[in-house]
Amino acid sequence: MRIPFGPIFAAGLLLAGHAAAQEWQATERVEPYTVQGTTGLEIYRSIGERGPQLGVARVIAHTGFKLTWTRKYERQGDACVITVNKPKLVITYTLPKLKSKLSEPLKGRWDTFIAGVTAHEKIHGDFIKDMVKQIEAMSVGMTVENDPNCKKIRPQLQARLGELSDAQRARSRDFDKVELSDGGNVHQLILQLVDPR
Repeated sequence: MRIPFGPIFAAGLLLAGHAAAQEWQATERVEPYTVQGTTGLEIYRSIGERGPQLGVARVIAHTGFKLTWTRKYERQGDACVITVNKPKLVITYTLPKLKSKLSEPLKGRWDTFIAGVTAHEKIHGDFIKDMVKQIEAMSVGMTVENDPNCKKIRPQLQARLGELSDAQRARSRDFDKVELSDGGNVHQLILQLVDPR
């Protein structure tokens, strides 16, 4: 069965700021969109009509994030050092919410489907958190010599951030490729919702 839409990851990265470093927690929120139907196929079609749009395609679910930084650059002798780089991370999961009242066995199939899709998106959220931890680890203490005005350090930091962001996106794409492939976890969830055998 061809799947015309599926969970795809997309995210935007915003960087800025200044202040003191300490433990941080990501804020995670769910942004539901309403679907309905009285059969698995009707529900799936409703997802296809109402799911979040990424590019030209609609998807079942989406994990997005907004990342800002409180960052402090300090001159130490003739060098510039990043002494604070505290993230503020907000992860948003866009997930289908069923409006229709269902009876068994379809209710059980829907519950399994939405639990599986949510778990899939939470893994994308974990990838994002891992990336932010890597950015924090590599940037705090980053030093550029012969940079008393802290101008050279910024493009060097941005280049490293770009590498970590690209690696995170590749990791998410590879994960989706496996999950959405024929026989993959999300593919199986869709088949069980639409056509249980």
